[in-house]
Amino acid sequence: MAAAFLSTANSFLSSTFSPSTSSSCSSSSSSSLTPASVYLNNQNVKRRRALCKAFNESPSPSPALTKRGFSLCFITSLVLAGNGCSNGNAAILEADDDEELLEKVKRDRKKRLERQGVISSSDQEKGYLQDLVYKLSKIGQAIDNNDLSAASSVIGGSTGTDWVKNANLSFSKLSSSPEEKNQVETFNSSLASLISSVTKNDAESSKIAFVASASAFEKWTTLTGLVGQLKGL
Repeated sequence: MAAAFLSTANSFLSSTFSPSTSSSCSSSSSSSLTPASVYLNNQNVKRRRALCKAFNESPSPSPALTKRGFSLCFITSLVLAGNGCSNGNAAILEADDDEELLEKVKRDRKKRLERQGVISSSDQEKGYLQDLVYKLSKIGQAIDNNDLSAASSVIGGSTGTDWVKNANLSFSKLSSSPEEKNQVETFNSSLASLISSVTKNDAESSKIAFVASASAFEKWTTLTGLVGQLKGL
């Protein structure tokens, strides 16, 4: 029976293989191969072709979400969310800044109106300050001419004279900010030095003290808005 099976297999293989296939097999195999060996080899080839076909026709697997891919997606979502939050926060901060700026403008305008109202109703104080301008002008001219005796007669010899007291009354009423009050202090200290220098007949120190006094007063009038309402400045 074994011989009959081999004979049948040999006739089956001879009828099913083409000449090119037979020649290929004969060239790649030795001439001593039996029909059974050829049959088994052909079955292996068919099996490999079937496996290759099944693999090629199988649907491509969907990409798996690996840990690295998940991390990248998570980080990207955080960055995008962060950008959105940053833009939103920036818009809120800009709106807050605009509101603060608007409130500051309103406060400053209110202060200016209040200051203008105080100045408009302070005719007496403005008269005292106008007298101060005249006094300082005469003192400056006398010092420039090296006539310290004339300067001393205008000053009056001390800070307790009426024109100095009246000037300080005006300063107290019309000064509101720390900067304005600082200029008043500078003026009074410089005026005290001026009186002392004139009394000592020290021309150089008198000039320095006069310039400091006049500068402090001019800065004060600029801060308070009186610079345009007093003559001689």
